[in-house]
Amino acid sequence: MPGENSHRWFLGLYAALAVICLLAYFMLRKCYVTPGFAPVFKRLTLGAACCFITLFIGRFSEKIIRQRSGSLSQGYNIIRVIRLIIAIIIFLVIISFVNANWYTAAVSLGLISLLLGFALQTPISSLIGWCYIIIRVPYKVGDRIQVGDFTGDVVELGYFDTTLWEFAGDYLSNDVPSGRLIRFPNSLVFQTEVYNYSWNHFPYIWNEIPFYVAFESDLPYVEQTIRETAKNELDPAMAQKVKSLKTKIQQTPVDDIEIKEYPFVNFRINTNTWVEVLLVYLVEPKESGALRSRLIKAILKALQNNPDKVLLPKSNSR
Repeated sequence: MPGENSHRWFLGLYAALAVICLLAYFMLRKCYVTPGFAPVFKRLTLGAACCFITLFIGRFSEKIIRQRSGSLSQGYNIIRVIRLIIAIIIFLVIISFVNANWYTAAVSLGLISLLLGFALQTPISSLIGWCYIIIRVPYKVGDRIQVGDFTGDVVELGYFDTTLWEFAGDYLSNDVPSGRLIRFPNSLVFQTEVYNYSWNHFPYIWNEIPFYVAFESDLPYVEQTIRETAKNELDPAMAQKVKSLKTKIQQTPVDDIEIKEYPFVNFRINTNTWVEVLLVYLVEPKESGALRSRLIKAILKALQNNPDKVLLPKSNSR
C-alpha cells in the first residue's frame, strides 16, 4: 500500500535523523573544536534530536490509529489532534533550546502569544472552533451538513477551516454533488446554525413526493397502490428504523409524534383543483435523489395501470 510505504519511509527518516543528531551531540560533549560555539551546537543538536523523536512518535501513532481505528472519521479526528500536539511540542522544544534560560523562554513565549493573539484573532477563533467541533462533534468527516447557506459532504476538517463537497447548489435541484468545493472558517459554527443530515443515532431524513389525482379518483385505491409500490422499492429495514425513531422520541422531552403505518400517504387539496397525494418515507441523505427517481417511475406506472380508478392530470388540463 502506498500509505504504508510512506509511513515506513518517514519512520526510517526520523529515526535516522534523531540518531545522527544524538551522535553529534555526544561528540560535541567529548570534543570542543570551537569552544565558543560548542554550547550553541549542543543545544541545537539536542533540540533537533528531540524534534525528530517527537515526529517519529507522532508518525508511529498515526500508523497504529490507521490500522486499528474502527471509524474513518474518528481516526481522522484523532490523527488531527496528534498532529496538533506534535506541532505544539516541537514549538516548545525550539523555544526552550534556543533560549538557555527558562525564564527568558517563558517571557518570550508570553510576548509571542500576546502579539499573535491581537494579530490573528480570526484564525485563533477558527482553531477554537476546530476544538469545539472535535469535542462536541456537530459534524465529522463524511457527514452531509448545512452550515448557513453552505450545503455539502464534509471531506476535510482542518485546524482553521472545513471543506465541503457541495451538493445541489445554484445550478442543480437534485441532491447530487455539484462539483464545487466550499471552504468556510471553523469559527462559523459559533455564529450560525448547523444542520447535520448524518446523525450517528439516526442517519436518515424524511422525504416526500407529491402526486396529483382528480377528485373523482378512488382515493383508498390510490393510497393502497402508492404504499404497496413504495414498499417494494424501499429498504424493508426502514420500517424498523421508524420504530427506533419513535423510541428515541419517547426518550426525549419532546411530545410523542404521531407516526402512521410506514410508508405514509397523506392527502391535501392543491390550489389547481387537484388532490395532492404525498408519499412520505425515510431515506439515507446521499441516496435521496436516486431513490426519488425510482419511486416516481414505479408509482406512476402502477397508477396508470388502472385509469378507471386513478384519474391523472392530462396535458390539456393541468
